[in-house]
Amino acid sequence: MKSNIFTVKRPFSTSHSSVDSKEMKKFQLLAHKWWDEEGEYAALHSMNDIRVPFIRDTLLSMSGNYHLGNPLSGMKILDVGCGGGLLSEPLGRLGASVTGIDPVEDNIRTADQHKSFDPVLAERIQYKSSSLEEIVEESMETFDVIVASEVVEHVADLEMFIKCCSQVLKPEGSLFITTINKTQLSYVLGIVVAEKIMGIVPEGTHEWEKFVPPEELERLLESTGFSVRSVQGMLYNPLSGSWGWVQSTSLNYALHAVRAGAAPQPHTTDTLPQTDVQQSTGTAGTVPDSAV
Repeated sequence: MKSNIFTVKRPFSTSHSSVDSKEMKKFQLLAHKWWDEEGEYAALHSMNDIRVPFIRDTLLSMSGNYHLGNPLSGMKILDVGCGGGLLSEPLGRLGASVTGIDPVEDNIRTADQHKSFDPVLAERIQYKSSSLEEIVEESMETFDVIVASEVVEHVADLEMFIKCCSQVLKPEGSLFITTINKTQLSYVLGIVVAEKIMGIVPEGTHEWEKFVPPEELERLLESTGFSVRSVQGMLYNPLSGSWGWVQSTSLNYALHAVRAGAAPQPHTTDTLPQTDVQQSTGTAGTVPDSAV
């Protein structure tokens, strides 16, 4: 989940902000807490245990090249709404060249400071205080991969967001999205339980009306020239503080799509890593990675 509402109306104009100022102020207050693994972002730290292997293994299955120790070497990845760099850093450690964007300058400062502790990451990752549409014109067909983890449920114009992703992604490039389905169960667990009762995420983090059903997301992607390759359910167990894969997409889910140009592959919705499959007990939602 990211920290701002995406309000793009003129995607190629940098004179109009796409960022909701109220959302920025809300998450700016948490900018110094990104790397507190027991704090507000604990669920996002834990999500790395499944989202990073999901991205890595999917990309490796599509590539004939494997670099021992740096399996994602040579890939250019855009992390939209990178926040403090929670997802950018592990992708950089896998060898990728990562660009993380976020309109909250304090988030970028936190991310830059943290990566500076590791000379390897300092070379592989660059951060920019920017929204997605602000980089479209300068980054047409630049990236091999885009990750938008916990973003789209904060987007005001989802169709425009997807179009911007398509613009900066190379043909046959991959788009990875994690988000929350719009169901009665996601309201109960993602809003009432996660925010109001258990405090897993700060109250007010989510608006149920902005949650996105996978069918709607697939339709938008396919109408924009993407081929949806997989949709897999995710579940957070607040007792163990861990994530796992599940068959159901009624709460959280991960999606992989490929921009037009790639050879067609079967659309899978039910092939999950068996060792990670959890029983359907848990809750939806995480604290946002940050702003689009």
